[in-house]
Amino acid sequence: MTTTEWITDIALILVVFRQLREDRLDHKTFLIPLGIVAYVGYSYLDSVPTAGNDLALIAVLMGVGAALGVTGGVHTRIRSLDGHLMIKAGAVSAILWVVGMGARMGFQMWVEHGGGADDVARFSVAHHITSDQAWVTAFVLMALTEVVTRVATIFIRSRSRAATRPAPALDRTARP
Repeated sequence: MTTTEWITDIALILVVFRQLREDRLDHKTFLIPLGIVAYVGYSYLDSVPTAGNDLALIAVLMGVGAALGVTGGVHTRIRSLDGHLMIKAGAVSAILWVVGMGARMGFQMWVEHGGGADDVARFSVAHHITSDQAWVTAFVLMALTEVVTRVATIFIRSRSRAATRPAPALDRTARP
């Protein structure tokens, strides 16, 4: 793994750890993780392999990413405090985030340094996965899908929470 890959992966993991402490839900909540995955997508997604079962691999890992993202978003607490929405990632949300982001890092480390390259090559041949790029694309899209679905889930939940929160009380003592 390159230094840039380590920094990117660690930054994505830190996004949720930052939310373990309750903080105000604002644009940064959405823009930081989306900006990171936009950079990753731009950097690593040159093409999407479609031969053999490449698309099936990609679809399965994107499905895993979506499940992790939605579940993580559901297990993130959103509450109203003094007219502002507050967000706090729960333990389940943090664990799922680390599992999802860590899976890619672990897989890459295993393939590059743990002797997994031969196992992956045998699996790829047996299941008609045609190239290394299929694995790269699948894991990048898994991470991207996890981030987007988690952020979307939090956004949808925050909008419904904002719609049901009581309006601020009027100050009836003020004179025009």
